Amino acid sequence: MLHSSPAFDGGLADPVTEAQSGFHALMHAMANPGRIQPLLRAVMPPEPLSVELGMIATTLLDHDTLLWCDAEIAANADACSWLSFHTGAPRTDETACAQFALVSNVAELPKLADFSQGEPEFPDRSTTVVLAVASLQDGQGFVLKGPGIDGERVLHVDGLPQDFADQWRENGAQYPLGVDLVLVCDGAVAALPRTTRITLLEG
Repeated sequence: MLHSSPAFDGGLADPVTEAQSGFHALMHAMANPGRIQPLLRAVMPPEPLSVELGMIATTLLDHDTLLWCDAEIAANADACSWLSFHTGAPRTDETACAQFALVSNVAELPKLADFSQGEPEFPDRSTTVVLAVASLQDGQGFVLKGPGIDGERVLHVDGLPQDFADQWRENGAQYPLGVDLVLVCDGAVAALPRTTRITLLEG
C-alpha cells in the first residue's frame, strides 16, 4: 500500500484557476502598497511553511526562479521537497543571488541589503522577499506614501525587525535598485514595493 508524503500532498487542486487568483491578489497588493488583499488559501504545505507562503510560492515560482529560504525552512526536508515538487524552483544559499526569498520567521530575516539589489540595467533582477508576519492588523503602525497611494495609507504590522524603518529607508534610497517586500498572514497579503516611503505612526 502506498502512503502519501507531505512533500507531494497539499498542492493546488485547480492549478490554473487558483494560481491565477493568487497572482491577481499579489498584483493588486503591489499596485496598491499597504492595502491588504485576501489571499486564497488553496494549498497545505508542511510546516514551517505557512499556507500563505506556500500559496505565493506555487503562484510565482517555477524552474527558472532562484529561491532562497530561511534556515528554518531550509533545514526541513519535507518543506524543501514540497517546494521543489510543486514549483520546480532551484534553491540557493546565497541571498545576493536569489530572485525570491521565503521567510517563515522574522528572526531569521537577513538584512534587506544582503539580498540582490538588482543591476542598473536590470533593476527587476532584485529579490522579492516574502515574509510571514504575525499580523497585518495589529502591531507597529506605518504611514505609507508613494506611487499607488492617494495621499497616504496606514498599515499595521506585527512581525517586522526592530530596525525595519531604517532598513527600508536605505532600501528606498537606492531606487531604482532595491528589494520589494511581500507580507503574508492569515489568508491575506500586503506589499511594500521599493517605491513606497514609510514613517512610523506615532502614538
